[in-house]
Amino acid sequence: MNAIHTLLHHRRLSFWAFQIVGWLGFLVVHFLSGMAHGKHISYLSVSISSTIGGAIVTWPLHWLYKRICNLPPLRTALYALPAFVAIVIAMSVIYAMAIQNYCPDECKPASFLGYMAYSGFTAYVILSWSALWFGIRNGRELAAARERTLAAQSQANLAQLKMLRYQLNPHFLFNTLNAIATLVLEKANDTAEKMLGALSRFLRYTLDQEPQQKVPLKREMEVLDLYLQIEKMRFDERLMLDIVIDPATERALVPSLILQPLIENAIKYAVARSERGCRLAIRAHASGDWLELELTDDGPGSPVFAPGAPGSNGVGLRNTRERLATLYGDRQRLCVENRPEGGVRVRMTLPFESGE
Repeated sequence: MNAIHTLLHHRRLSFWAFQIVGWLGFLVVHFLSGMAHGKHISYLSVSISSTIGGAIVTWPLHWLYKRICNLPPLRTALYALPAFVAIVIAMSVIYAMAIQNYCPDECKPASFLGYMAYSGFTAYVILSWSALWFGIRNGRELAAARERTLAAQSQANLAQLKMLRYQLNPHFLFNTLNAIATLVLEKANDTAEKMLGALSRFLRYTLDQEPQQKVPLKREMEVLDLYLQIEKMRFDERLMLDIVIDPATERALVPSLILQPLIENAIKYAVARSERGCRLAIRAHASGDWLELELTDDGPGSPVFAPGAPGSNGVGLRNTRERLATLYGDRQRLCVENRPEGGVRVRMTLPFESGE
């Protein structure tokens, strides 16, 4: 409510600022025009009277315009026309009275046509004032509408990011809890406690981190290490890790948990299905203004990523694509393909944004 009052107050101030400056400009032009046409110096009094009169009579016009500006254009014109005519007549009368009272005879119009000509000038001034009023008002409305649209788009993007980020695969949580329960039954309490602690810290991070926020890659890898610790305890020697992060990329900003669903896919489709075990490799390096992230596995690969096959409809991969598109637009790339030597390769290219 305070913001609304402040906005209204500022609009009143801006109206009076335009009103004062505009009519002072009218005063200068009115007087100099009279001097250019050989008027007496006393014509200054006429200019001052016309200026004050114009400033006074246009205030109720401002009040009227505020109340009719949201009506259909035809109705607005029908309401404004009588007021416009009345204002022009009032200013013409003020001019005639001022010139009769303050100017010598040689300064007065030679005939009634002179007063009529001034009425035409007055009509032009009030028409210009009206056009400026509606122009400023429409400009403000367009700016406000643009701000509302941007705010709505921002909220929509934020809601979409939250939906995508918080749509964790429930299989991971169920499998982890089942693994913990199995460890407890087997009285492997130390391992169960470590797994439960890692799960707690990982889930806390997913809930505390804003989905639109970007974090340094070093922090992202620390959180992924919690996730990988859990999976390592589940699969033991069947999961082998090979992580190489270029130190120059540790400060690069990445969307929080952007790699987690990709790693989860690799574990689900490569590690879990391989009896001999599987090696997951994570690489990160800088290439000019770009950050290159790569995840590979040496599992059986997937027919989904074979040449000519349709794209994957997996939730994790689809959510990752949508998050990247929402955050970066066209300035990103995610490529998933089968490796010739076996397994799947995921390459992600992002703008290199420094966290410093």
